[in-house]
Amino acid sequence: MPQKSNDLKSFWQELIRRKVFRVTAMYSGTAFIILQLVDIIAQPLQLPPWTITLVIVLLCIGLLITLLIAWIYDITPDGIRRTEPIETVKKRKSQTVPAKRELKTSDIIIVLMAIVIVILLYPKIFNKDKLKDIKGADGRISVAVMPFQNMTNDTLWNVWQDGIQNELIASMTNSEYLKVRQIESITSLLQSKGLTNYASVTPSVAGAISQKLDANIFIYGTIKQADSAIRLNAQLIDSETEESFKSFQINGTSGNILRMIDSLSNVIKNFLIISSIGKGVPSGLIAPNLTSTNSPEAYRYLIYGQKAFYKMDFPSAINWYLKALERDSNLTGAIQKISNAYYNQGMYKEAKKWCLKHFKKLELMTPQQQLWANYYYAWYFNTLNDAVKYMKQLKDIDDQQPLIYFGLGDTYLEMYQYDNAILEFEKALKLYERWGIKPLWSANYEELGEAYHETGQYKKEKELYKKAKRDFPDDPLLITRQAILAFTEGDSVAAGRYLEKSMSIRKEQGLSEANISGEIAQFYLSIAVPEKAERYFRQAYSLESENPLWMNNLAYFLIDNDRNIIEGLELINRALASSPGDYNYLHTKGWGLYKQEKYKDALEYLQKSWDERPVYDHKIYLHLEEARKAVESQKNN
Repeated sequence: MPQKSNDLKSFWQELIRRKVFRVTAMYSGTAFIILQLVDIIAQPLQLPPWTITLVIVLLCIGLLITLLIAWIYDITPDGIRRTEPIETVKKRKSQTVPAKRELKTSDIIIVLMAIVIVILLYPKIFNKDKLKDIKGADGRISVAVMPFQNMTNDTLWNVWQDGIQNELIASMTNSEYLKVRQIESITSLLQSKGLTNYASVTPSVAGAISQKLDANIFIYGTIKQADSAIRLNAQLIDSETEESFKSFQINGTSGNILRMIDSLSNVIKNFLIISSIGKGVPSGLIAPNLTSTNSPEAYRYLIYGQKAFYKMDFPSAINWYLKALERDSNLTGAIQKISNAYYNQGMYKEAKKWCLKHFKKLELMTPQQQLWANYYYAWYFNTLNDAVKYMKQLKDIDDQQPLIYFGLGDTYLEMYQYDNAILEFEKALKLYERWGIKPLWSANYEELGEAYHETGQYKKEKELYKKAKRDFPDDPLLITRQAILAFTEGDSVAAGRYLEKSMSIRKEQGLSEANISGEIAQFYLSIAVPEKAERYFRQAYSLESENPLWMNNLAYFLIDNDRNIIEGLELINRALASSPGDYNYLHTKGWGLYKQEKYKDALEYLQKSWDERPVYDHKIYLHLEEARKAVESQKNN
């Protein structure tokens, strides 16, 4: 027994002599720092989730190799040498006078490493307020809600994966203490990664998406079932560290799923708000979600409609929304989406009708939904300055929605405020670029390209179209804009090629010959070649001579460009005889009378046009103002 004790003591002393412990300490400290650095750079460099695991394995292998080398070799002033036997060292020590130990470089390295490790560990050990560091400069907590995962083995619950997500977002958006990322942004990023099966949305994936949205935390949840019992689980997770702050659990049955969602929403919101303001919250601050429905079927159809809308299948989306409203007529989200779907198809009268229905239910909406309702209402019934005001308020609530920036840019473009439009369109594209996905619609490029062109920024316009070609290679409107740019820069050959390609695609899409002639006419009008523009406007009219649309288009061209005002008025009179209340035709007639200096009659027609408009038209607004000033000037004279 004494012999075994001596052997262990000798082995321990040999480990110390060969500096194995010192090497282990230095290696461990270095390894910890390396792991922290990899963790920091993994997200910005978009490294795969297994990167940390690989680094850990490599560091463990390296540790074994390092310990073996430390046992066999010494680093001396004369270089690396094999470690001498203990007997040789003892013999040398007995022949030399013990010297005072000097401070070594390795000692300094160990001290510095210890300081770095303490700095890295301090926030992990002593940060008691886990939510403190994830508040923004404005004191609000930014949140992204992921789709819940259906773990019931019953596909009927799939619809609630999006449904619960949508309800939590709608409810939490009401709070002034939270900044909640909207479902459109999250859905776009998930689709860009091909994640249609939510089982693939791991916490690591959810964290990466949340960081792209500048959301400091995300909500990650599941739906589970045992017989008739349903359980909703949700976790609040740090987007960067993937550390769970808090878990929530709501139990119930399939028949009271909506009440379960409301309960889950309230407990999560309570926790976040109380954490944000650091004290208790009055119960009246957390209002119920007034846009919720008590009909699971209505909500199911609403979600189906949203899926169709995101795919730009607007007719199908409208059908689903109408089915949802059959179950619950106060489901305001469905009403708004129907209006949007009609607008995106150019059916402005129907869009206006549904917008008015939506606006009449304002008292049922959350504050954010009220802002959207006011924004859309402004396009149909007020001015675009009102639309800008509401859109800016929406941006204050969530500054990570490309749709908001695009909406602002689109509104500014309509008012010919090109510089303002450019700023907003560029912000929208930067968000898409940061997320690594393409915009939902090619209009993000087309309208920014138009704004660049109108401000003479042709170099930027050309670079923009290179990016647009990657995302929308065969979009005819983008190709037409490239034709306009090429002609403006003096390359008429390239302009002709672009125009021919654009029209070829339009033919394949089933566009009529008259419509193709009309588009070519608009191209020549854009590049200020009125002779050819007139030729193609007349060609479109000759192909469909009884169509009041082509009567109006030719008439407006002849009047606006002072080509033949009398002929233009004759054509528009024929169009009005066919469709007497059409606001476009009334506008053309009023503008023709204005050009003839019949200001009082012009004002009457332009006012009728403005009153009958289904959606805001800035050109009509400007012409109406000109007519009013002319009438006032005549009165004063």
